[in-house]
Amino acid sequence: MTTLVAAEAAASPSGQPIVRLATPADDAYIDDLQAIAFGPGRFARTAFRVRERFPIDPTLSLVAEIDGTTCGSVWMTPISVGGLKGYLLGPLATHPNFRKRGAGKLLAREVSKLALSRGEGHFVLLVGDQDYYCPLGWVPTVPGNIQFPGPVDPTRVLLLADDKSLAQSLKGPIASFDQGQ
Repeated sequence: MTTLVAAEAAASPSGQPIVRLATPADDAYIDDLQAIAFGPGRFARTAFRVRERFPIDPTLSLVAEIDGTTCGSVWMTPISVGGLKGYLLGPLATHPNFRKRGAGKLLAREVSKLALSRGEGHFVLLVGDQDYYCPLGWVPTVPGNIQFPGPVDPTRVLLLADDKSLAQSLKGPIASFDQGQ
């Protein structure tokens, strides 16, 4: 991925977002960005509860830059649902000064492609806006089929997978990656 990102950076026209792996030097920026994007209530969100139980994979933590300025970030948490391994995408955040420039969608696509290309997980799950994610390939799951450790709007539970029927059949509580196949 590093070579791909470096090549994209070299070929990327001015003002276009690029992605790279996050480093420990990005941690403070990411914390600040999530505070701006989600406010003080972010720790009460169900997706944050999942990440408290199952840690993010730092090798699937990306940041976006535009003209050398960091402008967005995304994390991925390895999970399983119904005995099948996958990933929970999020939080995905773009700094307000850089919204509507494609960084968030690029982050979502790239981190999902990276995670699924490993061949260990079968899907990428998220809780998000259908208008934003469905054009990128996510599809709604069956409302109520996936149990989170807290409340979520079941119409916002979306799934990306090579197996398009998985969104209709995936069922069960979110568990650790190690409990999946």
